[in-house]
Amino acid sequence: MKCVIQRVSQAAVSIDDKEVSSIGKGLLVLVGFKTDDTTEQIKWMAKKIPVLRVFNDTEEKMNLSVEDIGGEILVVSQFTLYGELKKGTRPSYSKAAPPEIAEKLYNEFVKTLKENTSCPVKTGIFRAHMQVSLINDGPVTIILER
Repeated sequence: MKCVIQRVSQAAVSIDDKEVSSIGKGLLVLVGFKTDDTTEQIKWMAKKIPVLRVFNDTEEKMNLSVEDIGGEILVVSQFTLYGELKKGTRPSYSKAAPPEIAEKLYNEFVKTLKENTSCPVKTGIFRAHMQVSLINDGPVTIILER
């Protein structure tokens, strides 16, 4: 399981030019899964993300979490996080979980994340062709893999 987490001042997901989800200040979480990912990995990630101290305190040090600032979380599935380019120029996605497995893992992750935070958790649409817009604040981008 891999997450690319971006501190944002806003983010949104659109499909066919229609916004389906958006957040203000908070975290955009792009998440990808492998076939052998487990509930334990999901639990670990869902507990870790809401308490990541990536927001500035009054002294401009990253000491606050999304929960501390009353922010929001937007979760978007992205199988391409497991793209490999060891050979050639076309990514191989052989390590990414197939859609039927990834969707179950994604739904479990979103549910577990909601159980582990008081922040609003919004999502994109699994398997949809989405346009994701964001204003990365900082920029701050963290990659977590478990």
